[in-house]
Amino acid sequence: MFQNKKIGKYLLPGRHVHLVGIGGVSMRPLGLVLKGMGMTVTGSDMSASAGTEELECQGIPVAIGHHAENIAGADCIIRTAAAHNDNPEIAAARAAGIPVFERAQAWGEIMKSYKNAICISGTHGKTTTTSMMTHILMEANLDPTVMIGGYLPLLHASHRVGHGDTIVLESCEYCDSFLNFFPTLAVVLNVEADHLDYFKDLADVQKSFHKFASMATFGVIANGDDVHTREAMEGIDYVTFGLGENNRIHVTNMCPDWRHFDVICDGEFYCHLDMGVLGRHNALNGLAAAAAAWMMGIPGEAVSHGLESFHGAGRRMEFKGRWGGADIYDDYAHHPDELSATIDSVRASFPGRRLVLAFQPHTYSRTNALFHDFVEQLRKPDLVVLAEIYAARERNTIGISSAHLADKIPGAVFCETLPDVTAYLRENIREGDVVITMGAGDIFRAGEALLAGE
Repeated sequence: MFQNKKIGKYLLPGRHVHLVGIGGVSMRPLGLVLKGMGMTVTGSDMSASAGTEELECQGIPVAIGHHAENIAGADCIIRTAAAHNDNPEIAAARAAGIPVFERAQAWGEIMKSYKNAICISGTHGKTTTTSMMTHILMEANLDPTVMIGGYLPLLHASHRVGHGDTIVLESCEYCDSFLNFFPTLAVVLNVEADHLDYFKDLADVQKSFHKFASMATFGVIANGDDVHTREAMEGIDYVTFGLGENNRIHVTNMCPDWRHFDVICDGEFYCHLDMGVLGRHNALNGLAAAAAAWMMGIPGEAVSHGLESFHGAGRRMEFKGRWGGADIYDDYAHHPDELSATIDSVRASFPGRRLVLAFQPHTYSRTNALFHDFVEQLRKPDLVVLAEIYAARERNTIGISSAHLADKIPGAVFCETLPDVTAYLRENIREGDVVITMGAGDIFRAGEALLAGE
């Protein structure tokens, strides 16, 4: 866990902060929030993007490429997780005695200034639930500050800089990042064995979530249906949500499609939900968001209207278009439990249609640790096309490949490159197919290339 004791001295009006990797999904809103606090903000990134262009338009200079001279005049440095100590700017800062802080430390310090700091955590569903919560807060006119790990159409961005007293953040457990936060309300969606390149095992993951929940100053909401979550919350006073009636917050009158149900809080009707997204997992995500709203005293009508208007975040069963009579979707699922939830909801929503899945595993360590679970889930679609593993932050010291998965899945096809994936889809998609590009890497490019005729 990083220490937040010193960073507050530097996040003050008039100070100059330099962000390394400022174009990233959570670094960009951080830069905008810091500028709004009266700080001088500069940044750098490896390449120009729509995100860096937005920052430039907002008066934040962005250097393209990492060079020591980029940090000139900075009082402190904040870096993305991808910027290691050998980065020229990080190395120059350390040599000059300029303090270097982590992104999570900065967000933790920022949330101290908000009356309500809602931190949405869990192995799965964080982006969707944080997006749902944003819809509710906007409907309730609370003018929130928001940080989401994905694109939200409502915001036309992954973030929002508000002027109210509420901040909502997607809170990731990887490298214990969320232990740098200061939640008033902590939401725990689920707890599973993941990020095993950092955590030793499930028990280690549970220990981290326990620490996170214990930091909440107002309340904790946790999934009472999930045994791993209940184990992680042992000894903590928390409010349970779930489909089962034994939970303080649960559902009644659930429709078979999981989209229409009533929310019951402490035995009383709170609101009716007509969900704009599919699947049992999204019913639970919506219930978690409703539970958080109830804890905050938000009227049930705002919850109903907010969630009715939510039709998904970017890369969460996002409809991309039609090609050759097939529907093309993209989804961020990269853990076996996420694959299961998405595949099962698609089967229920599109009965009788052939399901084609183009999947790109994310990280060598996850693929290796959960290999048999991936095989089990990847046997469900009618046709599976496997792209090579997306390395992300890792090197392949294990010697594992998506080809090893393909060997265990009847009819699966392994493609070495994304253009090969696109080419195979182009030749094998049939009219009426539901096609999903799936994974946390860049597999979405294969579907976009197909639709673009590339």
